[in-house]
Amino acid sequence: MSEGPTHSVAVGGVVVDDAGRVLVVQRRDNGRWEAPGGVLELGETFEQGVRREVEEETGVDVQVQRLTGVYKNMKRGVVALVFRCRPIGGTLRETEESQQVEWLTAAEVRKRLMPAFAVRIEDALHDGVSVRTHDGINVIDASN
Repeated sequence: MSEGPTHSVAVGGVVVDDAGRVLVVQRRDNGRWEAPGGVLELGETFEQGVRREVEEETGVDVQVQRLTGVYKNMKRGVVALVFRCRPIGGTLRETEESQQVEWLTAAEVRKRLMPAFAVRIEDALHDGVSVRTHDGINVIDASN
């Protein structure tokens, strides 16, 4: 019997402060800049996963506000649910998973992040929910 397709489910938090800046991390494993996020654990709600991932990677506690996008990495089979959040506490810090943590403007996000990850932030800054596919670097389906 052959194995069927496998996917993993990830969650991400686009944390927006009162000045409209967005919290991003530079990952230790690949050096890429992204919004904080990671694989959803069994027995964890989406909101619990977002809060955990943001705190683990940045030290910031957040209130999860709303779903802003669903993204599938077609090469890796990862489906990510991304939520807009607002900071409510904690202390900004580097962690085992993030070598740098910074607040960026939307213009800085476009310059520093790969297109497949910058679009998640752009989508979170607008109303609605986007559904997109990507190859890990570039958006494949930009129909939204």
